[in-house]
Amino acid sequence: QTSRTRSVVFPQSGGCTMFEKVVVIDCKNHLLGRLASIVAKELLNGQRVVCVRCEDINISGSFYRNKLKFLDKLRKRTNTNPAHGPYHFRAPSRIFHRVIRGMIPHKTHRGKCAMERLKAFDGIPEQYEKSKRMVVPDAFRVTRLKPGRRYCVLGRISLEIGWKHKEAVERLEAKRKERSAVYWEEKKAQLGKAKAAKAAVADQFDAKLAKFGY
Repeated sequence: QTSRTRSVVFPQSGGCTMFEKVVVIDCKNHLLGRLASIVAKELLNGQRVVCVRCEDINISGSFYRNKLKFLDKLRKRTNTNPAHGPYHFRAPSRIFHRVIRGMIPHKTHRGKCAMERLKAFDGIPEQYEKSKRMVVPDAFRVTRLKPGRRYCVLGRISLEIGWKHKEAVERLEAKRKERSAVYWEEKKAQLGKAKAAKAAVADQFDAKLAKFGY
């Protein structure tokens, strides 16, 4: 599972960007705002980004403090008709999507096109199970937050403010991890066979080359 996770370092604005067709980011243990700002810039530059495991995103500050902030946001609505918005999403993936939207001029054509390049998911959907997942070192909690500082998990806040699918996501993730473990064992066995075959062929060539003095 961890063997298929790689780090991706996005260049700073103004640098030369090399596009991938799609970058899949594993959001676990990333800080919310830092990750959102980096993803937003890449979206504006034309990169397609898929964010998975949004329920494991971290937020600096204690859980209690952040929960109060979210509850204060939920209070904000159109007084005469709440159906007019603002709309407060409960799912972690939708909260993360909204944070990114706030960093993009989403009402312009450029911003609208950028938002269409973004996908955010709770857990890891089946189509991205075997994709190479990236991490963003500049937004990683262990590299950015001072040891001992308090932090909380977005999934827990979502649960407290009305997200109803935490158990379903955990159940599906447990099944995915079982499949992932089986897949990785099979892949390791195949890699071992390939390595042994290469070594055997190399020995034969070395022996033949030695006859001619090489």
